Amino acid sequence: MNSKRIVFLLLAVIVAGTTAFLARAWLQSERAAIAAQMGGQHPVSKPAVQVLVARTAIHTGQLVKPEDLRWQPWPQGNLPPSYIVEGKRPIGDFVGAVARSQFHVGEPIVESDIVMPGSRGFLAAVLKPGLRAVSIPATATSTVSGFIYAGDRVDVLLTHALIGQNGQGQHNATETILRNARVIAMDQKLDFTPGDKPDVAKTATLELTAKQTEIVTLAVKMGDLSLVLRSLQDPADEERDSASGEDATAELGDSYTHDSQVSRLIKDPNPPPKPPDPMKTSVFVLHGGHATKQELDGSVVSDPNTAPPAEPDGTKPTAPRTTTVNRTQESVPQ
Repeated sequence: MNSKRIVFLLLAVIVAGTTAFLARAWLQSERAAIAAQMGGQHPVSKPAVQVLVARTAIHTGQLVKPEDLRWQPWPQGNLPPSYIVEGKRPIGDFVGAVARSQFHVGEPIVESDIVMPGSRGFLAAVLKPGLRAVSIPATATSTVSGFIYAGDRVDVLLTHALIGQNGQGQHNATETILRNARVIAMDQKLDFTPGDKPDVAKTATLELTAKQTEIVTLAVKMGDLSLVLRSLQDPADEERDSASGEDATAELGDSYTHDSQVSRLIKDPNPPPKPPDPMKTSVFVLHGGHATKQELDGSVVSDPNTAPPAEPDGTKPTAPRTTTVNRTQESVPQ
């Protein structure tokens, strides 16, 4: 090969390599210059904040409990102002509120969709659809010494006076007019905080149907009302439909106690009727014009004024018949 060509090829390779090296160095210097102009600052995302969300599904009209809420990280860049952020208000402020609408799991809690205790319309939000709230007077003896709280189930007893027949005598009686009624408030307290001491309320508010509110309102005028606390594990409740659960409404009572059942010294105003006397069968024995009445139990009543049974028309009384019975005994050999 010609030596000149070899020299030219080597020079070409050297020039190409030098050009590539210089080009790479220039690009790196340009990148460094651009980075220097930007000051080395890179966009940094804002830190996430804690937002109050529903831990479990919350239905419309449900009282919010501590286990229904939790804090969840939420990007601060697209945070709506209506969300509840940790640090501004504690989670305990929202316990006892009533949901105006349904919340799904993980959905942020918005104050406009809940009703806080003590605010306007709170009691109406607590009531179940179709039910009413009615208050009755309460005392220490009628409310189990203050151990009845909102959310408990009670029976309603009425003690009143009864007037005897023909306006004579007065008796007392106690009857169960309602069973399994739900207490929604004691005075103005709609919830119970652990650690609260028993407090004797002056009024108790019950959740009843429209007809039951009429019964309770009239019962207040008739006598004294008492609330009887029901057990959480009442066998009578197990017989009901288990699907009803907390949604079960009150029922009409069916038992009573009269004062004569308490004290033996009080006479029952409505004693049970006496059984009718057993019918006696009599037999008339005729001896001519004399009649003798004889009972089947062996007693004999003679009444000369008692006329014998009438004979059919056109017939004469028959003379008494005499029947002679002869008994013979067989001879016994000597």
